[in-house]
Amino acid sequence: MIDSLHDRRKEEVLAIAWLYCDHKSVPPQTGFTVLGAIFKQLISREGMKSVLKESRGGGLMDRVMQMLRTTIASLDQVFICIDGLDEFPQENLPLLLRRLGDIVRDSPRTRIFLTGRPHVQGIVRGQFVGAVAILIYPNLRDIRNYVGMRLERDDKPGVMDNDLRADIGEMIMEKMSDRWVGAFGLSLLLVVYRCILTGC
Repeated sequence: MIDSLHDRRKEEVLAIAWLYCDHKSVPPQTGFTVLGAIFKQLISREGMKSVLKESRGGGLMDRVMQMLRTTIASLDQVFICIDGLDEFPQENLPLLLRRLGDIVRDSPRTRIFLTGRPHVQGIVRGQFVGAVAILIYPNLRDIRNYVGMRLERDDKPGVMDNDLRADIGEMIMEKMSDRWVGAFGLSLLLVVYRCILTGC
């Protein structure tokens, strides 16, 4: 998706900010760190320094939001992509989604992509009324490719010959089916706000 947007950027004036949520992040990600990362991608380093200098004491989050709104308003079109929303600390998720909702309401040229497992769908839909959700299920070919890639990256290559590697891959695939994949919820939720690619 990011590559596709970068290809479009060659022909159109648009700005892209993206990040991946990681539950292992230390310290844990917050609405402030995510919005700060988006802000940092959209403005120059000098602009960031200026905001931090002017925001001594309390109110840093409000100041970043104000500058983010100002920055986005100066751009033709903005795409904000957040991957792995289910990895984001759930206690911080409502505030992050509220702030993203504020940005979209203030700037109709801003498009939001959110991905995550289906259990975050309810809270996302609560904030983004009219969001489009697309459920994506991996198929057996995707899983076969992934298993093959992991076996090829074995950190002890001398332990496993090609026949054993092929046997392991086949045994894993025999235990799986498209139905099994769907039943165990390996799907992702892709939320597309305001028909991102079609501009409706």
